[in-house]
Amino acid sequence: MSPMKSPTVYIMASQRNGTLYTGVTSNLPRRAFEHREGLIAGFTEKYGCKFLVWYEVHETMEAAIVREKQIKAGSREKKLAMIQAFNPEWLDLYTTLI
Repeated sequence: MSPMKSPTVYIMASQRNGTLYTGVTSNLPRRAFEHREGLIAGFTEKYGCKFLVWYEVHETMEAAIVREKQIKAGSREKKLAMIQAFNPEWLDLYTTLI
């Protein structure tokens, strides 16, 4: 399933092993662009979380929200391990969406 217009959980980072932000959206390219450009006031703007480093597509928004809450409740180490397994080079995955 494509992350283009699907319920997706994602992690933005300020840099490799930097500050992380976990979110959920139904339009990942648009949401990642908003984070990159600082168009969303709040945490990601304040901490410079501009790089899309991980995402997971779900069948329903409800499933995506459950997964987002699960990830947010987990440790930083678990988030780093997820990113490392999915994107070992910590590339900005936004460029793969556009």
